[in-house]
Amino acid sequence: MPHYQPITCKSAMNRIHSRYLPFHWDLNLYRGCAHRCQYCYALYTHDYMEDHHFFDTIYIKQNIADRLALELAKPQWTREVVNIGGITDSYQPIEAEMQLMPEILKLLIAYKTPCIISTKSDLILRDFDLLDQLSRLTYVNVAATITTTDERLRKKLEPGGVPSARRFAMLKSFAPTKVHTGLHAMPIIPLLSDTNENLESLYAGGADAKADYVLPGLLNLKGKTKEHFLEFFHTQFPEKMDAFLTLYGRGGLDKAYKKSFYQKLSTINQTYHLHVGHHLPAWLQPKDDGQQLSLF
Repeated sequence: MPHYQPITCKSAMNRIHSRYLPFHWDLNLYRGCAHRCQYCYALYTHDYMEDHHFFDTIYIKQNIADRLALELAKPQWTREVVNIGGITDSYQPIEAEMQLMPEILKLLIAYKTPCIISTKSDLILRDFDLLDQLSRLTYVNVAATITTTDERLRKKLEPGGVPSARRFAMLKSFAPTKVHTGLHAMPIIPLLSDTNENLESLYAGGADAKADYVLPGLLNLKGKTKEHFLEFFHTQFPEKMDAFLTLYGRGGLDKAYKKSFYQKLSTINQTYHLHVGHHLPAWLQPKDDGQQLSLF
């Protein structure tokens, strides 16, 4: 069981400086995540905490709603898109008890602020009415990250997440609303979840859930993530280790493999016709990052 520790935050939202993301603001309720995804790219974020155990020590930002209320009330806030849970899942198990997200959503409703939420849980359905209400005022995107429909594999890769079928059902629940939904089929892991059967089932599930788009992506290994994942892979799939290391080599994933993979996805999608990639409406496109906005 994870250890939970309350902390106070100086700010609710963090400015993101990137030309490649469809948003410039990020909000995370927690530090650390009990979903324990073996490929988690955010392991480095615990370098700044007293306890470096990302999966086992979850820090709860107990004052985050109060800080957000102050930030959204500032006259310079222009209702840009806020990405919620970009580092840690807002709907990880402790949220069932803490119930921080309803307070966040009520504030977004009050200030008509658009948001993007990505999760590996169906706990988000608890807040269905609030998300429905917000979507009637502004843009709301709810995405489910689903990497495989093979439950035996999923339990190894994402032992703390809910079954993939429940994630698809969650997306489908929002179909009658104005909430935009997305299937984040990422990361797909070479030699594990890159089979035609798995990819076909992911796209079929996205189409059945009436997802507005699919965002596929391959495993990216660097930093702490690389060290942790390679240890996991070697322990669980030793017979595939040499082939896996050959694919990734020294400079990242093999380019020929990547080209072949995305061609395969394109062929599969000819059956399901899912829109590829997440594109915000024009009126929500981020401002030029050179014109930096400070709320603090």
